[in-house]
Amino acid sequence: MGARDIGDLDGYYLHAVEAKAEKTITLADYIAQANREAIHAGQPFGCAVVKRRMKGTADGYVVRDVRTDVRLITRLKIMEEALQDADYDRWYDIDEELREAA
Repeated sequence: MGARDIGDLDGYYLHAVEAKAEKTITLADYIAQANREAIHAGQPFGCAVVKRRMKGTADGYVVRDVRTDVRLITRLKIMEEALQDADYDRWYDIDEELREAA
């Protein structure tokens, strides 16, 4: 979409995604582009989905800079604390389910 690009993929919750499958990986460029596109898309986070050579997409990487990751983890922590305060039993059930799935 040119100068106002909003990312390559839609539906990755809260993120503008820059998808890459290139021979030479340049993470700094990918992250800078993803962060610009997050602003254009009105999303709080940008990330790059980088496909590994000779592997399927699921074996690739999701990459963000440390500043973005800290903001994401902080948001997660705040939201979990809010859910604990609002409905501890619901939070507990979700937490248990997700721990088992890991």
